[in-house]
Amino acid sequence: MDDFDRLAGQFEQHRAQLRSVAYRMLGSVSEAEDAVQEAWLRLSRSEASEIQNLGGWLTTVVSRICLDQLRSRKTRREDPLDDVFVPDPLLGPLDPEEEAVRTDAVGLAMMVVLEQLSPAERLAFVLHDMFGLSFDEVAEIVDKSPAATRQLASRARRRVQVAPVADNDLSRQREVVDAFLAASRSGDFEALLALLDPNVVLRADAGTTADGPAVSKLVRGALAVVEQALTFTRLAPHTRPTLVNGYPGAVTVVGDTLMGIMDLTLRDGRITEINILADLPRLKKFLPIVSI
Repeated sequence: MDDFDRLAGQFEQHRAQLRSVAYRMLGSVSEAEDAVQEAWLRLSRSEASEIQNLGGWLTTVVSRICLDQLRSRKTRREDPLDDVFVPDPLLGPLDPEEEAVRTDAVGLAMMVVLEQLSPAERLAFVLHDMFGLSFDEVAEIVDKSPAATRQLASRARRRVQVAPVADNDLSRQREVVDAFLAASRSGDFEALLALLDPNVVLRADAGTTADGPAVSKLVRGALAVVEQALTFTRLAPHTRPTLVNGYPGAVTVVGDTLMGIMDLTLRDGRITEINILADLPRLKKFLPIVSI
């Protein structure tokens, strides 16, 4: 085995971790993969033999790539679109490493909140609170003092506290998701209402069109959410359960078109948040996964 193959093998050992960091930073599956690939290119062009801690080096490189990308985004959504933006979901079973630490899995509701942070706040929170890097390590990446970095993470933590905390009982979640889909198919108003928390929030991101925003929606309250859910009754026969960010959710496929990915957050057995990605251009990249 030559040095290049050995280096490639070492990089692959860190790929899953790097992908997790990049996804939490960017909220985009494709952009996260690009960031990881860019890290590999930089590693392959570096004096790798001089790197003492390869995992730490790669995490730093990926984090800086993601931070630059967040700062350079020129088409960030402004209010009211910020309120309905839904990040890319992760479909299907978790990787074995993530499955073993499901309590650390990041639901789509949390990803929605991370989108509201500044780039520096997001990096500080993700690296320190989610991946356990010290503030000294994070400070070097964000180019601030450890004290300032601590403040960034603290501000982010206060904002993240508004994210709903999901139940961790997967079997109960599957029951509720199945019941929600069944009630949607039959148009059962009372059954839907019984499944929802009174303060439930529904967020449907339909993206934008050439003429401006599409029919994205932000709906609050159980009655309003039930009324909105009933408008999707015609699509209910095309909706089936799946795993979204490691938890029970659903996808809607009509013919060869993926129409939506739905994530439901439960607390105490009731649905507290529903996030739907219905942006057709963005959904195209998920169709091969759904079709498997």
